[in-house]
Amino acid sequence: MPLFEFECNNCKHRFEELVTSSSKRVEKCPECEDTGIRKLVSAGSIKPNGSASSLGSYQAPSCSSGGG
Repeated sequence: MPLFEFECNNCKHRFEELVTSSSKRVEKCPECEDTGIRKLVSAGSIKPNGSASSLGSYQAPSCSSGGG
């Protein structure tokens, strides 16, 4: 299920909501109940393959120069 982060334009409170196609639209801030909220751009989560012991051993692919 997609988890989205929102921020209230009025009180700047940040909150998360599970949003599905069948769920009700997020309409107001849970703190101040203002209707001026916006969806924030969030970083995606990474689900690695393999065991939990290999989580710390990930290495990004190396970049090679284009030779130019």
